[in-house]
Amino acid sequence: MKERVRAVLITPAHTMLIIRRTVPGRDVYHVLVGGGIEDGDPTPEAALHREIHEEIAGKAHIVRLLGTLADTEREEIQHIYLAEVRTWAFDDRTGSEFTRVDRGTYELVETPLTTPEALATLNLQPPTVLPLIQEVMSEWA
Repeated sequence: MKERVRAVLITPAHTMLIIRRTVPGRDVYHVLVGGGIEDGDPTPEAALHREIHEEIAGKAHIVRLLGTLADTEREEIQHIYLAEVRTWAFDDRTGSEFTRVDRGTYELVETPLTTPEALATLNLQPPTVLPLIQEVMSEWA
């Protein structure tokens, strides 16, 4: 199974950074920052730091693992972490996916952590990540 890492990235203003994806032929959706664990990553946490750097040119402090989601249909496991993002510069991202036209567009969105209903309107993928985010909303809102 492919292993991935994702982060619920909380900013100093107590908002959450997510990526809005617009892919040809699909409805607009949102994902948490993160990606695949690579062979050279010594730990999932190291992979997450690398992904945060690649995707948003950011630095974050990992607070804790929120949960692990298994998707048997896609044959992947996603480790979802809570992290406090300290700095980011979306224009300085370096991930190779950003240069591929067939991958669509990526936009960084800063989302208020107000109500679970507001998050439900974002079409977060995978949908199973939403309850993990809702569990920590009261801590950071």
